[in-house]
Amino acid sequence: MQRFKAAAYGATHFQWEVSGKVGTITLNRPERKNPLTFESYAELRDLFRSLVFAGDVKAIVVTGAGGNFCSGGDVHEIIGPLVRMQEAGDMQGLLAFTRMTGDLVKAMRHCPQPIIAAVDGICAGAGAIVAMASDMRIGTPRAKTAFLFVRVGLAGADMGACAILPRLIGQGRASELLYTGRTMTAEEADKWGFFNRLTTPEQVLADAQALAKELADGPTFGHAMTKTCLHQEWALDVDSAIEAEAQAQAICMQTKDYGRAYRAFVAKVKPVFEGN
Repeated sequence: MQRFKAAAYGATHFQWEVSGKVGTITLNRPERKNPLTFESYAELRDLFRSLVFAGDVKAIVVTGAGGNFCSGGDVHEIIGPLVRMQEAGDMQGLLAFTRMTGDLVKAMRHCPQPIIAAVDGICAGAGAIVAMASDMRIGTPRAKTAFLFVRVGLAGADMGACAILPRLIGQGRASELLYTGRTMTAEEADKWGFFNRLTTPEQVLADAQALAKELADGPTFGHAMTKTCLHQEWALDVDSAIEAEAQAQAICMQTKDYGRAYRAFVAKVKPVFEGN
């Protein structure tokens, strides 16, 4: 099987660091509030796709530099060229772009490692989508999250927002944000369940990395199975979901980690999981 050494990966359009079993992606254009470009979209997609084959990284943190998470697509490097495509009647080019951005979310959801977003400051447009597509989100009181696609004359339906956001915060609240493009305050995001919790700007990255380390030290094969079931069961009825989980759990019972947990319980010590 092809393996990917995540620790050796050299990112070009963002920072990528591996500490122990935790990989951290830092969107790193702080002077512009960390916007995405055609190239950073594609590289993020490709990294998450490659992590399917990584054995050395067990959890991922996504954050932004300079006190902001991500301001979305770069106005000059993305929106300007897209408007020129529209003026030239290049529907194929426009569709290729929107499919590519959607592929980033698909790659995040199919990446077996849990993804934790550490969100401070501006979290807008595609940045809000990246946070939404993560498995968990830790925010700060000054986090401002906006799905602002309607503000530039587009639909609120972008990169899976109409499917994922209602499942996080409810249909009515998601509808309001996607129709109006208004900012969701940190208090709202916390109360509505978008954020798992709030912490200080000084602690948000450390807290996200601590949670990622906790997950990375756990039964990571089981975590990957949980993520798969969470994703796949959106489209299943309850009976089918129960059967899918029965099969998933039976597979997990064949791992060595399952035996390790039992023997540790008998010995009254903390289990040491190895992800196999």
